[in-house]
Amino acid sequence: MSNQRGSVRIGYCLSLTGPLAGNSRSARWAQEIWQKDINGRGGLLGRPVELVCYDDGGNASLVPGLYKHLLDKDKVDLVLGGYGTNTILPAMPLIIERHRFFVGLMGLGVNSTLGYPGYFAMIPTGPDPNAALTEGFFALTVAQAPQPKTVALLSADAEFSRNPVLGAKANAEKYGLKIEHEAQYSLATTNFEPLINAVAVSGCDLLFLCSYLADSIGLVRAIRRHAFHPKMVGGAMIGPQNTEVKTALGPLLNGFVNYDYWVPAPKLMSAGVQALLTAYQARSAAAQVDLLGHYMAPLAYAQMQVVSQAVEATGGFDDLALTAYARAATFHTVVGDVTFGTNGEWSTPGVLQVQFRGIVDHGVEQFRDGSRQIIVSPPALASSKLQFPYQSAL
Repeated sequence: MSNQRGSVRIGYCLSLTGPLAGNSRSARWAQEIWQKDINGRGGLLGRPVELVCYDDGGNASLVPGLYKHLLDKDKVDLVLGGYGTNTILPAMPLIIERHRFFVGLMGLGVNSTLGYPGYFAMIPTGPDPNAALTEGFFALTVAQAPQPKTVALLSADAEFSRNPVLGAKANAEKYGLKIEHEAQYSLATTNFEPLINAVAVSGCDLLFLCSYLADSIGLVRAIRRHAFHPKMVGGAMIGPQNTEVKTALGPLLNGFVNYDYWVPAPKLMSAGVQALLTAYQARSAAAQVDLLGHYMAPLAYAQMQVVSQAVEATGGFDDLALTAYARAATFHTVVGDVTFGTNGEWSTPGVLQVQFRGIVDHGVEQFRDGSRQIIVSPPALASSKLQFPYQSAL
């Protein structure tokens, strides 16, 4: 139900401070570009759009209260899902109770057990999100000689890591890999050497990592300092997609293989996403956000396109009507056409695996065209074969 105010108010929260602040601020900047674009075209249903965004600080316990405030005090017309599982999942009980239309950004498997029909995921992991995020990493192993036989799983002790680790275990079994070692670490960890020492003792062929931004940096540095080199390392690290993380690590990233959702490769570059990135990068330094925006901006902008196209098609803000439309429609976005299937996940997965190669320093420009993050999976989009083992790409 509209609040009858002059503007259309869209409310949500993001982790603008805390461990995911770098990615959240990048998403926020892309959403503000969308806001400027749609208002420049006359707004939504002829009304200007206002974004009401609160900072949850990366604290999941704050999320339910912030959404209750948005709905009951701010009287927003629409609510939007934040970034990542840690922000989206705590909002779901209230969203379900109020029967709201809810499009979340990069939450992995948020709706797998809830099965709420009004939830839609802006993440290209497809009908089986847990497995899809990590399958490319494990599938690459069967083409290598000698074929890897064992894997170690190392993950942060946090909500976001639970689903990727479940997927990694399923894929390890699928591809005939024995889990030789498994460990979790606290997000407060600063010394990663003991963790890598334990991995080295296992003698694993593959090292699968599931980490946040800051601990991704610590893990990469610890792995590069260590004498032990697995045959392949990476997998589900949140961080190497971020420009600040890339430039901080520089050549230390060479050889790592990790998931991504979009990179500036010719096969993925469209006129829409190029226009978005041009607008994003023109003021990214002044906005103090990820300078390139490759990871967050395309999907964050597409998230807003899904919402606006559903509103325009249904002619209003009725949550049940928006839900019914989104479950049957094809949305035309900067990342391509999107349709939603089971549990609001994308009907077709589109997760990439990239290998970092040829990084020579800590400069930004080398990452602008995607030539330092080579798509190695899926085969239809691959621009080169995997350099194996890991040490050969250092």
